[in-house]
Amino acid sequence: QVHLVESGGGLVQTGGSLRLSCAVPGRTFNSYGWFRQAPGKNREFLGRISGVGGTTLYADSMKGRLTLTKDNAEDTAYLQMNSLKPEDTAVYYCAVDFRGGSRDAYNYWGQGTQVTVSS
Repeated sequence: QVHLVESGGGLVQTGGSLRLSCAVPGRTFNSYGWFRQAPGKNREFLGRISGVGGTTLYADSMKGRLTLTKDNAEDTAYLQMNSLKPEDTAVYYCAVDFRGGSRDAYNYWGQGTQVTVSS
């Protein structure tokens, strides 16, 4: 059983920043992916970071605003997003254990954390 613990969501003002964390204590996975889903929209890939080495891949729409990092000592991945806009309002998810293939091919998903950007 793999239990991902997400935290850091909440209400943010336009132009502000958010930092989300995704902890899987005691486990290191090949990849940690980040996604979001806004009401009425499909789930959107934001980026991913490798578990070892910290190699990152960002969605084109996120380049320049998104930074993914990982603290290996804490087995925790982080998402930092800047210059937030109301359209960034969504439930944000992390996922681990990438199967390969499509960008959302992960075996384990967090519970999601709500981020609301006020205008």
